[in-house]
Amino acid sequence: MNLLKALATVSSMTLLSRVLGFVRDFVIARAFGAGLATDAFFVAFRLPNLLRRMFAEGAFSQAFVPLLAEYRNKRGAADTKRLVDRVATALCLAVTLVALLGIAGAPMLVYVTAPGFSADAGKFALTVELTRITFPYILFMALVAFAAGILNTWSRFALPAFTPVLLNLSFIGMALLAAPYFDPPVLALAWAVFLGGALQLALQVPTLRKIGMLPRLDWAPGDPGVRRILTLMGPAVLGVSVSQISLVINTIFASFLPSGSVSWLYYADRLMEFPAGLLGAALGTILLPSLAKAHATERGEEFSALLDWGLRLTLILTLPAALALAILAVPLLATLFQYGAFSAADVMQTRSALVAYSVGLAGLILVKVLAPGFYARQDVKTPVKIALVTLAATQLMNLAFVGWIRHAGLALAIGLASCLNAALLYRGLRRRNVYRPAPGWPAFALKLAVALVAMGAALWFAMGDNASWLVMPGLQKLAKLSLVVGIGMLAYFATLALLGFRLQDFKRRTSA
Repeated sequence: MNLLKALATVSSMTLLSRVLGFVRDFVIARAFGAGLATDAFFVAFRLPNLLRRMFAEGAFSQAFVPLLAEYRNKRGAADTKRLVDRVATALCLAVTLVALLGIAGAPMLVYVTAPGFSADAGKFALTVELTRITFPYILFMALVAFAAGILNTWSRFALPAFTPVLLNLSFIGMALLAAPYFDPPVLALAWAVFLGGALQLALQVPTLRKIGMLPRLDWAPGDPGVRRILTLMGPAVLGVSVSQISLVINTIFASFLPSGSVSWLYYADRLMEFPAGLLGAALGTILLPSLAKAHATERGEEFSALLDWGLRLTLILTLPAALALAILAVPLLATLFQYGAFSAADVMQTRSALVAYSVGLAGLILVKVLAPGFYARQDVKTPVKIALVTLAATQLMNLAFVGWIRHAGLALAIGLASCLNAALLYRGLRRRNVYRPAPGWPAFALKLAVALVAMGAALWFAMGDNASWLVMPGLQKLAKLSLVVGIGMLAYFATLALLGFRLQDFKRRTSA
């Protein structure tokens, strides 16, 4: 399997999803702006979305995929299918219970995660109603993540990467067509979450059936494989979800700040998620099965080489994205969101959060490359210890920054904590001699720095004055932003080419 080709496939599907995600956010920003209703919805959606990332796509996937790869490579088809059936049954029952508890306990959840909302009875009640509608999303997405783990292990990367497109289409359709029929209209966004989750799950079924892995009910909680996954999942929840827990705590802080703070953080986070998903999630998706197989077949050199490949590719693509987000914060936000109810003041408030978030973009994506190095070896203790240290550091930084730069301080704390998380994971892999850097890193770093300086200078001079973007017509903003981004990309990649970088240098093959 050509890993670079697989990365391109997953990234292209993710790009489609992210582009539609921006269309979705444009539609939401234009229709609802940044205020009471959007604050309520974003808090309500964050709760099930957090559980999705922590349990379904986070801890569960990190525990399930390495064990599934081990069964497939060592135990044969019959044992592998039995594991799939039993894990699916246990997962479905467990997450159904979680969803029911979330619906019943919505008032308490909202009070805990956004205590500042309790001062406004209407805002609190609306958030509770939205939470109850969106909470079943965790059930759909847990099963989607389960299916994706199977398909990725069988090197079927494209379909799982495509499925988020359906959620974005659901949002766009409901916001444009159905919102006028709801009272209040923001309820349409909550039902879009429910519908999008159901559509994503339905899309997986035909391919699972085609490869003979469509699960059947088989309740066997004492099965050794099921028990191993549960054992790995418990501590893995913290190991892979530090940033999500931090986002919830940030919501608590932001709920006490002026109205709009939650929304400003949300829109900044959405821009951050574009490169994070395009590269970070894609790299993590393709690396974990390959690392798990290399570990299962005791090929240590290949394991280290895979990590080295992932780290170099991450830096060469993530650092320019982080720099561009910081420099082009106002042009990006003004072009994407400054329409209808989303004002120039909202752009400037969101800009401060985006610049703060960009500090930690490289760390955020490096975590997605380094953490699989532990989970592929079924080592959950080390990432958990690192996660606890990182979480504590995040909250200390929140307390230090929030009184100084308010909502931007919350974003900066998450960014810096991501860098700390990545540094500690890297040190852990090096100390265990699991990862051994390949030759050439100093020269690689120097050339990369030169290219970043060239790109930064090109963007700075090409974009002009920030204030002009706030009054420029929409189509003119889009055209100019496209030109500025093109100039920056040309400066960066042309500099890399002059310094000797070639695409074939990053090609890597591994056994399917």
